Amino acid sequence: METRKIKRYNIAYLLAYILVPALVTGLCYLAAYLTSAVGIGAVVLLLGPSLLSALWWAFGGRIIFKRKKKKLERELDERGLVRSHTFNSSGCMVVVDAAHGSVALQFFWNPSENYILSADRISRTWVNDGRGGKGFLEGSSRVSFFFVVDGVRIRVDTFASNKRWRMDSDYIRTGISKAERMVGVLEDARKKTGVVSR
Repeated sequence: METRKIKRYNIAYLLAYILVPALVTGLCYLAAYLTSAVGIGAVVLLLGPSLLSALWWAFGGRIIFKRKKKKLERELDERGLVRSHTFNSSGCMVVVDAAHGSVALQFFWNPSENYILSADRISRTWVNDGRGGKGFLEGSSRVSFFFVVDGVRIRVDTFASNKRWRMDSDYIRTGISKAERMVGVLEDARKKTGVVSR
């Protein structure tokens, strides 16, 4: 099992993901300006990098994250760990081996590292329904479950939207149900290691 401290973000990867395409696009714009490019040359220098950057920002991270998740799943199978519960969100994948009391984590903003750890390193778990507002404005746009590993708080969304939904909406209720289930799964894994639930 891993003993390394959890890192949800790789700052170098995050900055490169955002800034390298922007820098390449800026340099191409500068080259087009300095050379007074016209015709096909101008199209290539001005539109090509912009389009590629937009595609990278829209899909590049998802493709990398998907490949890393598959690699983690293969590694778990090779180690003989049972993937009894897997939860995928846009920012994190959580795999729980309930039989052996272990948890595997893969983060979107730190795809180069994965973590396979004993569930006894989890000190706390809880559900956050994202409830906000008063009266007819009460609702939520984000439901999550949280857990703390060695002092690092990890949030995994079970529902996220760009608009607020009423608390009795099916979306919110389903998100809460998923979050409660995952908290229960994590607590069961902790019990396998002899930790008393808090």
